[in-house]
Amino acid sequence: MATRQYYAPDPRTRERAYSRAVITEGGRTIWLAGQTAAPGTKDFEAQAREVFARLDETIKGAGGAGLRDMVTMTVFINDARHGDRFVEIRKEIFSDNFPASALITVSAFARPEILIEIQGIAVTGDR
Repeated sequence: MATRQYYAPDPRTRERAYSRAVITEGGRTIWLAGQTAAPGTKDFEAQAREVFARLDETIKGAGGAGLRDMVTMTVFINDARHGDRFVEIRKEIFSDNFPASALITVSAFARPEILIEIQGIAVTGDR
């Protein structure tokens, strides 16, 4: 059985939809490769939602429950102006128990149409 404790003592972490740390015990660890949206998805929000859907599908395929199993994520965006919108999307998707997270602005991705990439770690098992 996997247990989780979300460490977010500062109210600013809740505002930005992340936890400073997530402590886990038990369970199985899934290391998630960076995910991007399919070619042709132009809009940042659409790409972000597609990336979360792909991560959810990957976690489920590896035997987990889905996004709720994510304990940390590294998010790469190509424009800092997308940061606040990303936070709003993450709040909507995770509701309350937010993964630990880093949000990094990069100058370019492997393909010019990519606007966001997310990699992470999930820990599966009952909470």
